[in-house]
Amino acid sequence: MEEKNKNFIKIYSDSIVYVAAPANLATGGPELLHQLAYHLRNNLKIDAYMYYFNANDTYPVHPEYKCYHNPFVKEIKDDEKNILILPEVFTECKIFNNCLKIRKCLWWLSIDNFYINILLNVKTNFFLSRTVNKLFKVLFRRSLIDINKKVMFKAKKFDLLHYIDSNWLHLVQSVYAFNHLLTKNIPKDKIFYLSDYLNEDFLKTQTDLAQKQNIIVYNPQKGFAFTDRILKKAKDIKFIPIINMTREEVIKTLQRAKVYIDFGNHPGKDRIPREAAILGCCVITGKRGSAAFYDDVPIPEEYKFEDKKENIPAIIAKIKDCLENYDERYNDFNNYRDVIKQEPKKFLDDLNKIFVRI
Repeated sequence: MEEKNKNFIKIYSDSIVYVAAPANLATGGPELLHQLAYHLRNNLKIDAYMYYFNANDTYPVHPEYKCYHNPFVKEIKDDEKNILILPEVFTECKIFNNCLKIRKCLWWLSIDNFYINILLNVKTNFFLSRTVNKLFKVLFRRSLIDINKKVMFKAKKFDLLHYIDSNWLHLVQSVYAFNHLLTKNIPKDKIFYLSDYLNEDFLKTQTDLAQKQNIIVYNPQKGFAFTDRILKKAKDIKFIPIINMTREEVIKTLQRAKVYIDFGNHPGKDRIPREAAILGCCVITGKRGSAAFYDDVPIPEEYKFEDKKENIPAIIAKIKDCLENYDERYNDFNNYRDVIKQEPKKFLDDLNKIFVRI
């Protein structure tokens, strides 16, 4: 991806960087926030600390993140030389409203989740759709209406600059996010591209391709309404959902599978498609969110499909092609795997370009 601008965020000799994260929560977003604080401290030698939101009197660091050894603080020093980095879903946290001097920086790990968090908190929004989904889940254990699509349609008219101060800085984890912020009139010189990288548990794992089985893996929390249609039309194929699994179980499941499908909303540059690819899976996605951008999901176009009913036969045909001709189809993802392997280095390179001592 081309560098988006030549500006940088100034770091003074006495600057402090606070990275806000939810206490005692282990998901892809919080892990990335801990990685950021770790590299700011250890690679850039910046005085960086974690600040845990919703922390109580218990120890706020989730066991999975103790390995980063990031110090944390309970208070933020509100100074114009300091920086507060927030994931996009924290914009409504009232505790940060008292920070008037500190430079605030939103890290857009997701676009869709920001609007879902804002718009769904208003009870009158999508009331009928949400009610129908609740009833449908009780009766059939799945959603009937794709609320995410409705949210993102409404988001097109959302005035972001009336909600976020124009002085805020922005880090974006995807090209999808970068382009979206430009459409919302966020100044280009306030946007900085900073992607992420996979946990070493995935990058260092060796997969024996000879042990691959005719298994398709999917995430039932991502686009299941459409994926369920595929499952019903392909009952001769074995599908395994990634649900209630530990990281080790996810790795072992992906190592056995030949294909991973994802027809979710791709609110940012999702990790599971990359985890699947690095563990030897062919990856088939929709074209929503970041999946629409080659820079975010650099797989051949023939593996991306609109999530439309009429495309289901072609999707199933592509799945079967990957199963029957796996050795050949595996090579179609060589570039994707190379990009994923280079992400740790790219992350550090971008950090050094963005946070510059003066």
